[in-house]
Amino acid sequence: MRRIPFLLCALSLLLPATGCHRRASAESDKIISDPGPTFTVADMPADAKVIIYGDTRFTHPEDVVDANPRARVALVDQIATEKPDALVLTGDLPFRGKEIYDYHEFEAETAVWRTQHLRFYPVLGNHELSGTGDADPLKNWWATFPQLKHRRWYSVAWGPRMYLLALDSNSDLRPGSVQRQWIADQIAHLPATVDFLFIALHHPPLADVQTVFHTDHNPRPNEIALREYLDGIAPSLHARIIVDAGHIHNYERFEQDGIAYLVSGGGGARPYEEDRKPGDLWQSKDFPNFHYVVFQLDGPNLRATMYRLNLPIAPMPQWTAADSFVVTAKAAQPQPGQ
Repeated sequence: MRRIPFLLCALSLLLPATGCHRRASAESDKIISDPGPTFTVADMPADAKVIIYGDTRFTHPEDVVDANPRARVALVDQIATEKPDALVLTGDLPFRGKEIYDYHEFEAETAVWRTQHLRFYPVLGNHELSGTGDADPLKNWWATFPQLKHRRWYSVAWGPRMYLLALDSNSDLRPGSVQRQWIADQIAHLPATVDFLFIALHHPPLADVQTVFHTDHNPRPNEIALREYLDGIAPSLHARIIVDAGHIHNYERFEQDGIAYLVSGGGGARPYEEDRKPGDLWQSKDFPNFHYVVFQLDGPNLRATMYRLNLPIAPMPQWTAADSFVVTAKAAQPQPGQ
């Protein structure tokens, strides 16, 4: 199979270069002295649409145990129909990161995204580092996304109002770590115009803690440390924070200390049943939940909708708006005493 080159800024070599600016590359294990964004997209519209989903597990279509290839293809095609201004994948993009075939399958199945000139922003999951043998899995990752070379985390300014921190939850997020210092530096220098700060990573900082189903996917100390940090800074930060994770092959939604926490792991990987806890704002008994989440700017609001794939999958797949919520910019919220 012929390998098709990809760009992080856009899945097409035809996208005007003025649409995406990239700072000079640097090793991710070094503190970057310039606290500005790694990438800048200046031409985001006032009603920009961002789609986030994860756990796709692109691999051989005949593998119907580790993933559902029909659901995976339906999601890819539907996202192309949505034509988002930015698309974020929250990890486990390939099933086996050491196998270049899985990246080739990703490129083949998502060819329609290149036709649509979609801007694409991936984060590292645990499956990006998986597979047999001694091969370096990051070699395949960076070959597929060359603009990320030597970066395991990065940031993107989406116009003046939205900002993305794409993190690596396989690396240390605890106090004193290089990645935590980078996060703190980015947030300390967040432009005053930013109303919404997206933080994307694979392992969830907040989730329904399971005692029966997939207990090995509960939040880990690494991500809990990040959550505690964000909970501490959120009240004084001028931007609202939206944390988007995957790893759990289902959908969950929480709000804590003014932060929206999502688990969006319904990209096609084998579904995970779960016991929903009272704090989960989505208490549906529906299962499985193959889905994607749309965020769209609407004046002072960021409106979010989770679209769920109707089952059984029809020849022309059908979708249901299964959950929705609104995040309002702090500048538009009434202040105490008003």
